[in-house]
Amino acid sequence: MSETVANIIASGLELHDIDQIFCVPGESYVGLSSILINRNAIKTVVCRHEAGAAFMAAADGRLRNRAGVVMVSRGPGLANSMVALHSSYHDATPLVVIIGQVERNDFGRLALQEQNYSLLLADVTKAVLEVNQPDMASEILARAFHLAESGTPGPVAIVMPEDIFDQKTEVTAVGPNIKVNASPRSQDIDTLVDMISASQRPLVLVGGALLAETVAAKDVLLKLNTLAETWGLPICPTHRRPQLFDSKHPNYGGYMGIRVPPPLIDEMKKSDLLIALGERLTDTVSQSYTFPTAPKPQLPLVHIWPDANEVGRVWHPTLGIPASPNEVINGLLSCGAPKIPKERKAWIDKLNSIHSQLTNKTWDTTVDGVNFAAVVSEVDKHLSDTATITTDAGNFGSFVHRYINFKQSHIFLSSVVGAMGSGVPMAVAAGLRRPNDQIVCFIGDGGMLMMGNEIATARQYNINPTIIISDNSMYGTIGMHSYVRYPDRSFMNATQLTNPDFAKWAESFGATGLTIVKENEIEEKISQAFSIKDRPVVVHCKTSALQMSAWRRYEEGDSLP
Repeated sequence: MSETVANIIASGLELHDIDQIFCVPGESYVGLSSILINRNAIKTVVCRHEAGAAFMAAADGRLRNRAGVVMVSRGPGLANSMVALHSSYHDATPLVVIIGQVERNDFGRLALQEQNYSLLLADVTKAVLEVNQPDMASEILARAFHLAESGTPGPVAIVMPEDIFDQKTEVTAVGPNIKVNASPRSQDIDTLVDMISASQRPLVLVGGALLAETVAAKDVLLKLNTLAETWGLPICPTHRRPQLFDSKHPNYGGYMGIRVPPPLIDEMKKSDLLIALGERLTDTVSQSYTFPTAPKPQLPLVHIWPDANEVGRVWHPTLGIPASPNEVINGLLSCGAPKIPKERKAWIDKLNSIHSQLTNKTWDTTVDGVNFAAVVSEVDKHLSDTATITTDAGNFGSFVHRYINFKQSHIFLSSVVGAMGSGVPMAVAAGLRRPNDQIVCFIGDGGMLMMGNEIATARQYNINPTIIISDNSMYGTIGMHSYVRYPDRSFMNATQLTNPDFAKWAESFGATGLTIVKENEIEEKISQAFSIKDRPVVVHCKTSALQMSAWRRYEEGDSLP
């Protein structure tokens, strides 16, 4: 019996266990969205901006370790979503993007909003697949999910002409393809065991590929802990993956984020073996390609990533293992712990001591607003063990990574590549997927006016995050870069912002708005914020611009250049 393409796509999405899709309604895919609504098996989450919708889909996919799905209309709709596609591509986050296209009879005529998406998306997707024949729709949908979730995950686009949804086909819906996890070769495990056994100062970086596996296999982090403890290994979560290792664990070797503080990175560089366990290795993690140095590392490097095309692409590792990091952990544990060199404990203790000193909850007062360190430290007291924490992009995030005691039971969501605007949409997505959990979003004043309008989506679907805004009335990260690179040049005219009263703005959505102006208000206002459960809460913190990050201050007195 023949079915319309729209029904076949809907069935294919259901077979791929998709239970919600994010969108801003668009005419070019209304043939599909109307079918999804009528079938009522997949929830359609209506958002206020395509970037917000795509960030939500990316976060939803990360929470499930499978591709999230966003539908966008052609032209402007797709263009609006591209910041999230860029983020997903660089973050190795699986995502399927369904794009409505002009009718097939109008191809090549520059019809309304027509574009060549294979050209437009060539550098921000793994593939662009076009459905121009009804019989190919189901096969292409399944291929998109397979590509998005395989190897190095990422976004895959499906382009569907507006007129194809009503076309009939005899082809039935295709379910998901088998997932293949590469296992390490026995000789690679043997070599790795020998390298670890001989090392006095090993350093293990854990990153995104390991994080993805924690969703499907709940014991991954328990096995990581066992490996750290029985093999005597310091574990360092990488940039925006802080929840991979408990920050209070004695084997915590420090956070390998962007611009690691000198006392810690200087000690890390004394390592005699670097193991990147499920870490892709980028400029942020490698401290701008200096540790390890590219392409020839200055120390033995073991690179473990589930995609052979990535291992060796930039660095020349001593040992490259294109395999599941979980399977590598299993392989090591099956060998039994080797004898730990006596120098190893002192090495771990030194790293952990530096980490503890750097994350000590102390800060200096500031004269031009609240030091955001005081706010974040107070929020940390209220976090539940199962809290979901999201951050937008900006220097305010350094306070989160310094002053939050992350646990392996936490969920953390952010744009790893640093795309502004992701914080609030990701918080909304987390609330949809984890409705009974505490959701906390940290965001700057710049990012809040990019995608903060998704508070409306939170209200529509009864999602109640607590949103903490650091308002220093400027694009602080850009101010810092300007100051560090060109200290003799003024930059305020290019970075200063005029902001609304964010508390009143939040109230206009039906959220609760609170304002913190002085440090002695923090304890009471943060406690009040976390006591409210039935609506979103926005805490507007008037923060210091002189305290440019958790690690840096301006040195020009009490005025900015």
